Amino acid sequence: MTMTIPPPRLPDGPPRPPRPLDPDAPGRADRGLFDLGLPLEECRVVAVPVPYEATCSGAAGTADGPRALVEASRDVDLHDPVAGEPYAAGIGALDEEPAIRRASRSARAAVADARNGDAAAAARADAIGRAVQEWVYRACRGLLATERLPVVLGGEHAVSVGAFRAAAERRSGIGILQIDAHPDLRPSYEGMATSHAAAMHAALSIEGVQRIVAVGLRDIAPADTRAREEAVGRCVWFTDAAIGAALAAGRRYDDVVAEVIEALPPDVWISLDMDGLEPALCPGTGTPVPGGLTWREFVGLVAAVGRSRRIVGADLVEIGPGRLDGLVAAKAFYLIAGVALAHRQQGAGP
Repeated sequence: MTMTIPPPRLPDGPPRPPRPLDPDAPGRADRGLFDLGLPLEECRVVAVPVPYEATCSGAAGTADGPRALVEASRDVDLHDPVAGEPYAAGIGALDEEPAIRRASRSARAAVADARNGDAAAAARADAIGRAVQEWVYRACRGLLATERLPVVLGGEHAVSVGAFRAAAERRSGIGILQIDAHPDLRPSYEGMATSHAAAMHAALSIEGVQRIVAVGLRDIAPADTRAREEAVGRCVWFTDAAIGAALAAGRRYDDVVAEVIEALPPDVWISLDMDGLEPALCPGTGTPVPGGLTWREFVGLVAAVGRSRRIVGADLVEIGPGRLDGLVAAKAFYLIAGVALAHRQQGAGP
């Protein structure tokens, strides 16, 4: 099955300085992300919404996660104690591509048949998933080429694979900082290689991805552990249990974060599956798991990474469709954008 998705509509050339913005001006529903209303030509940070969920194993609804983030972002105040005021550099979002929503519906139907043992349906679902990943790749490749910071919004974690590929082509030897409850290292799941449970296994096959450093893991399959062993040092895990044991033994959280940073190469892509956070922060995500990072722990980790590593892009995936899910994701987006911009050389591209 061939799925045709129109090419992403991207801005041309490097970003222009944005016009002066008044964060206290009256808002309008049509002004988009953080109520800024900037043309993409004036945006240094560009969100890539991907309303796609096909292989989700738990609650449905993450296809509406990008929209929930954008809507909730209009209520985020724009001075952050850690991130500063990244809105002044220009933040915007691509329009949702309607063909991706249609692809999501088609893929869900194929996945339902695949779960009943239909191998041809599994192949159809994979073909659609690869088409979506290719669209994400083209979007992120174009944004990186014009010195912008791409932030993918999902949707299931499998959509991030295209972004990993684009970033690794731009800066070979990247590390992926994965904040997640699940390793996502299975070669396939339920017969599908493009499953959300296989996203990081796909990342390992990308030339230019040096290492995956995963934080917050607490729901791990035997296939995940085998894949980690076979990767021979390319997958470093800081499980929720290990972090908890370190803190219980009297170690400082800053010391744990320092170990995470030491494991990362100089160029880092941040991949945040919302279920990496404690469930109170992501009640509508598909597969919440007890434990996870608190908000303060998440902020401390991202801020520390930004001080010593170059953040080349990010994805925020498995965002639930509810108001709180959208608000937490919007705050996480703003934090990552601000830290990425603040700790790089003036004028340098992603």
